[in-house]
Amino acid sequence: MKPVSGIITTLNEERNIEGAIRSLQQVCDEVVVVDSLSTDRTREIAQAAGARVFTQSYLGDGIQKNVALQYVKNLWVLSIDADERLTPELVAKMEATDFEHTPYDGFALRRRNMVGSRWMRWGGWYPDYLVRLYRHDRLRFPEVKQHATISTKNTRRWKADLLHYRFKNIGELFAKPGRNYSTRGAKILWNKGKRAHWWSPLWHGGAAFFVNYFIRGGILGGIDGLTFSKSVALNSYLKYAKLLEYQRDPQVREAEDFNSVW
Repeated sequence: MKPVSGIITTLNEERNIEGAIRSLQQVCDEVVVVDSLSTDRTREIAQAAGARVFTQSYLGDGIQKNVALQYVKNLWVLSIDADERLTPELVAKMEATDFEHTPYDGFALRRRNMVGSRWMRWGGWYPDYLVRLYRHDRLRFPEVKQHATISTKNTRRWKADLLHYRFKNIGELFAKPGRNYSTRGAKILWNKGKRAHWWSPLWHGGAAFFVNYFIRGGILGGIDGLTFSKSVALNSYLKYAKLLEYQRDPQVREAEDFNSVW
């Protein structure tokens, strides 16, 4: 084992949490789970798998990930989500690294996003480089609530993948944007004082499809590349359609809790 602490933040991840812990235990000498008050068996399963488990109501992406740092014993940490797994290549890279003497403060991993068992290789989905292995006394996630990413200053990119089982199937690929991401995005825009025009959903949805399908190479991915690009476009369309609805319909707006974005 390496002197590296594995970190996982969770909310109702009983289906994924044991696999994530076992994956980290290949190279980490401890695993810390920070759970956002799950109502399922996430904490029980995590403890049985050998993780140290702590609870914290959800504070937002970057803030929540940093909560775990007060509980770790090592300078080096590897932060993953419950639906992510280390590849053999990544394990080998970590085993071969002298963390005590490396000149780098962190390492960026290639995240391989999956739908079912299919690799989302095109459309800007890969290589999705993210710094997830880092010295927490020098680097950490920014204290933001959405899509936090660690600075790449004094880091090195590794040619090693982190598997991300992002969606179970195409149905979930389309359901999640409508159920979670677009509503969250619309509420964030509203809270920031942003406003939409009648053409905003069409413009943003169309632009998102064009960029992902043609500019980022989704067209090279066959039917999956087309499907993935449409899902990104749908999310963008719905985000601005919902923002416009907040402006146009007081009944919808008054029924929404804009303090409960996360």
